[in-house]
Amino acid sequence: MVLARSGRVLLTAVALVALTACQGGSTTGEPEPEPTATATKAPDLSEHESGPESPIAYGLFVPEGATQLGPLVRYRSSRLIAAYRPELEAVQAQKAAEQAEEIARDEAAGTPAPSPTPTPTTRPSPDSFKSIGDAPRPDTTVSLMRIDDEPTQVVRKMLAQINAAIPNANLVLDDLSQYCSAQERRITHCQVVARGMTKQNREIRVTMHVDSGNLATRTAPPAARTHPVMQVTAEYVGDPRAGQLGRDTGSLDDIADVEGPEKSGLIWPKMDLDAENSTPMVNGWTAPESATLLLSSFNPQFALMTTDKAVDADQTAEQFVLSNSPRGTVVKDVVEDLNSVSTTYAYRTKDGAIARAVYTLSARGNYTALFYTPAPN
Repeated sequence: MVLARSGRVLLTAVALVALTACQGGSTTGEPEPEPTATATKAPDLSEHESGPESPIAYGLFVPEGATQLGPLVRYRSSRLIAAYRPELEAVQAQKAAEQAEEIARDEAAGTPAPSPTPTPTTRPSPDSFKSIGDAPRPDTTVSLMRIDDEPTQVVRKMLAQINAAIPNANLVLDDLSQYCSAQERRITHCQVVARGMTKQNREIRVTMHVDSGNLATRTAPPAARTHPVMQVTAEYVGDPRAGQLGRDTGSLDDIADVEGPEKSGLIWPKMDLDAENSTPMVNGWTAPESATLLLSSFNPQFALMTTDKAVDADQTAEQFVLSNSPRGTVVKDVVEDLNSVSTTYAYRTKDGAIARAVYTLSARGNYTALFYTPAPN
């Protein structure tokens, strides 16, 4: 295991746990500034919410005291796409050769094949790997949550789940100072990254971020309802092809009880209001008027929204990534997954920054999740 905090690194052979935190503004000893936004009435989002115990992946679930907004965000990693791309390209080349041969025969017989007429549709494209028969399942799952109850207990419950999912993660459950940065004891951000083997011998990485809001202005991210926001990402990180042989479902055993006292004494700062929906977020992006913002975060940078029209959700996703691509190139991947279809657009810059957008069409509606990861320092 590797634990990284305040420049100290400890190594073991079983799991990796990288812990980092970001800094916020201090509010102690000086008059606190006035909030920079005005309060607005929050829309009713109940139809887009999933309550506690809703499954995420690898036995992880939405902890009591938290609410998931929108569906799970699921996509294929670049590693998984690269592993299956040669097979896909071979099938596509074979199909192209057969079509060329058929056209040549028709032309030789004096009956050229008619040019196909495109049919307008608002449906997503077929699965990008449909032509190979058994398309690879997504290996990355993201749950975007609002913490509605006491944040310390919710975070500790999530840590306990990660410990149960990765038995050798050995996360500390009673001292949030191990994972959360603070100013004058007020939490500004929490981050945990745990990597290791599940009991089913599947190598996974689970990342948890918690954004408590802007401490200096006492302003929560747009649509956070003045509450902390949590993002949990579960990824299969073993051999991509071998990972398709197992499943990412199941249940957890021996989840530790976290009802005991918490040692750090850190407190969660109260936010006065949410930033306006027009606030620039996710690398400067602002929400269009056609979208209903469901949740967002300053750190990590994400925004989740729903739209009435599928075309608006898809265009929002594509345009966000294009706006972060200097040459206007993106990687597009469509996944037909369970009862939904997800279209992912992604671009990685030379210095390592990643812009990703996932448009999900499901029975619940049209959803777009935008993510931006800055280049590593």
